[in-house]
Parts: sequence; structure tokens; C-alpha cells
Amino acid sequence: MAKFSVVILTKNEETNILDCLETLDNIDEVVIIDDYSTDRTLDAVKSLKRKNIKIFQHALDSDFSKQRNFGFSKIKNDWAFFVDADERVSKDLTSEIREVIEGNQYSGFKVKRSDVMWGKKLKYGETGNIKLARLGLKGKGEWLNTVHEYWDIKGQIGVLKSELIHYPHQTVQDFLSEINLYTTLRADELFKKNVQVTLLAIICYPAGKFLQNYFLKLGFMDGIPGFIVAVMMSFHSFLVRSKLWLLNQKPTK
Repeated sequence: MAKFSVVILTKNEETNILDCLETLDNIDEVVIIDDYSTDRTLDAVKSLKRKNIKIFQHALDSDFSKQRNFGFSKIKNDWAFFVDADERVSKDLTSEIREVIEGNQYSGFKVKRSDVMWGKKLKYGETGNIKLARLGLKGKGEWLNTVHEYWDIKGQIGVLKSELIHYPHQTVQDFLSEINLYTTLRADELFKKNVQVTLLAIICYPAGKFLQNYFLKLGFMDGIPGFIVAVMMSFHSFLVRSKLWLLNQKPTK
């Protein structure tokens, strides 16, 4: 049976981690890279007493790519599959992964991720047709960008048929908290690259984002959840540029 390792990044994920791990009970190795959680995340993981789970604590330090790349150094298998705590891996997906890594010409694979928010599976808008590089060979590339990171896999990349189920932002409060965190990190990243922002950009980008997600990408077909997501992602765009403008106003030392 072909073996692969699953890598999960955690930070205060006590409400998600057990449901996630329940879908990974037959995986050869699960490596958890924990950013010093202050809730019961690690207690929950340890309560399972599963020998296939390994825990390493490592500071995120506002850089998701470095955290994921650190995960590479802790796996024993050649293939790594990156999963977030709020994602669920079906048996079909696990079986397909075992099949595709058994002798092929690919260095990695993308997987379609479907979002389920407030009891509804979103089929349109920003998240309606997302395929993410999550499965790959160790040593065939690295994760890039401090936030909204992506896996830059070197070589041929295939696409898996089975989907990964994602349960993000199950409350509006959680959604806003994550938006605040990610927009701060993104603004800092752009600031370090000396990116400038204008009033026109602060106004037009969020408006354009909403129009794109709600109308062009048919977000309205997902009903009220689709509208809320379109508004939130527009707000995300607004906050990134507003925070970047504020950073650029600080006097240089």
C-alpha cells in the first residue's frame, strides 16, 4: 500500500481538530505543526493516543510558508498532503491519493476544495472553482508567500478527481477575526515590497471584487451565504489596501 504523510498546521483549533483527524484515521503518518496553541488543541490530539500522529511546536512568526516548509522537514514519507484543521478528507480522496502516488510522472497534484458555510455547499463565487496544490513530493518545490501561500511545485502537476471539503468561518465573528488577521499579514507583506496604494485603489478594488464574485462568478446563485461571502471578500480587499496605506504613512526612521 502506497504511503504518504499528512501535514496539519494548528493554532487554537480545538473546535476543528478532532473532526479533521477522524477523517485521517488510516493514514500512515500525520504530522501536526502547532503554533503554541493556548486552548485545548493539543490535549484533544493527545487524547486520541494514536501512534501515527506526531506533534511539533513551532512558532508561525506571521509566515505560513515557512511553517508549511518546516512541516516538510518532519515527515518520513516521500509524499506530503497538506490539510488544514477545518478541512475533511473523504475515504474516496484517501484512496485516490494512494493510487496516484504509486508510480507516476507527476511531482504533485491539485485538489478541488469545496466550501461548506452555514450548512450550504458553495458552488459559485470566490470559492466555487478552487483547485489547490496540496499533494506533492518532498524536494520538488516549496511554499511561497507569507500569507495566501501557495506550493510552487517543480515538474508536472496533475488534478485529483475527489474533492476536499472545507468548513471555514462557521460564524460571522470567526470570519471577521480571520479577515482581520490575514489582511494585516498581507498589508505587511506588500509594505515590505514597497507597494503604494491610492484612494482610487482603496475604493475601486473592493467594489470590483464584489462585482466579480457576486455577478461574474455567479455568487448570487448561492443565495444569502453567497451574498455574505461576496461582501466579506470585498471587505477583505478594502482592509488590505487601507492597512497598507496606513503603514505607508508612518514616518521612516
